Formats: sequence, structure tokens, C-alpha cells
Amino acid sequence: MDSLSNAQIRDLKAQAQRLKAKLKIGKEGLSPQFLAALDEVLRHHQLVKVKFDEFKEQKKELAPQLAERSGSHLVTRVGNVVVLFRPKLEEKRE
Repeated sequence: MDSLSNAQIRDLKAQAQRLKAKLKIGKEGLSPQFLAALDEVLRHHQLVKVKFDEFKEQKKELAPQLAERSGSHLVTRVGNVVVLFRPKLEEKRE
């Protein structure tokens, strides 16, 4: 996966300011069910905000893991919210 340029990151951060958190990390943490839900959201929305309701102390360690496991880029982490970006795959049209 290609890394994002500084200009792309700035643009994504600006877009993310208008978004609401689509998912919340709760008591189960980075469970397979949570990762499946995140994957589904990233399929429909390239840019996603995820809020830490639990595990707030470990968010610095968990945010990069979350990006890696979902195949997305960690755009930013502000407070208890992380912003992830995964470009949509081009669908094959026949």
C-alpha cells in the first residue's frame, strides 16, 4: 500500500472534520466482529472516524494496529478519535 503525501493527509483531515464517528471501540476491543464491521464501513466510505469508548489508555498502540489490520491508512488521531482512510477498490465492470 502506497503511503499518503502530506497534501493528501491535509485534505483527508479537512474532510474528516465534518464526519461523525461511524464505529466505537467498546469492551470487546479489536475483536473479529469489530474488524469485520470496520471492513464493511470502509467498503462504502473511504474515510471513517472511529471513537475509543473503551481502551482509551491504549489508543496510541491500538490505532496503528487498527489501520494495519483493516488495510487502511491512519490519517490522524485526535483525543479518543482516529481517522482511517482506505481507497475504494475499482469494481470490475463486465
